[in-house]
Amino acid sequence: MKTLIINAHPFLNEENSYSKKLQNAFLAEFRAKFDEDKLEILNLADEFIPALDGDMLNAWAKISNEEKLSQNEQKVADAQAGLLAQFKRCKRVVIVTPLHNFNITSKLKNYIDNIFMSGETFKYVTGGSVGLMNDGRKVMLLQASGGIYSQNDPKYSPMELTRIYIKGIFVDFMGFESFDIVRAEGTSVGAVDKDKMMADAINELKAKFIKFYE
Repeated sequence: MKTLIINAHPFLNEENSYSKKLQNAFLAEFRAKFDEDKLEILNLADEFIPALDGDMLNAWAKISNEEKLSQNEQKVADAQAGLLAQFKRCKRVVIVTPLHNFNITSKLKNYIDNIFMSGETFKYVTGGSVGLMNDGRKVMLLQASGGIYSQNDPKYSPMELTRIYIKGIFVDFMGFESFDIVRAEGTSVGAVDKDKMMADAINELKAKFIKFYE
């Protein structure tokens, strides 16, 4: 069983980033229990991740009609095929991201547009759709945020769109068995003890790591 870590932070080498600290904590747990060849890491900032634009839409249409693709369309199609193949071979997916304007980063949205494909990871049926990734897969979101969203605040908690979107796409549509989230939150709130916040987040991650591989 392979694990795919998707790092969606724009600054991959910023060791002081709280989402990177969560990733490092996950890697420490993983490497203590599993071989390195069971792990794949995708740093979105380093890769060509096609956007859902005219080239992608044209490539889909031409592939369906068995027509010749332009150079740009072929580049998009090849990149998408590679991302999709990698995604399918990994039964554990870990998404590492900061919360940007209450939502996922723009490059993570582009990535999801490449793997959320009818006929590949879900399919439409009479009356709706069913997931095709329903063979015991799990997804975990490691998220850092300046604000605090886990305390049922009437203003902020409903705006944590990452959690709603990732769970909806992966579990409700693609058929993943489970979704979980570990937060390092309040990174911009002056009253928060950042060291304790990070220690609590890592302890939560360690507990959820065990269930993630059951």
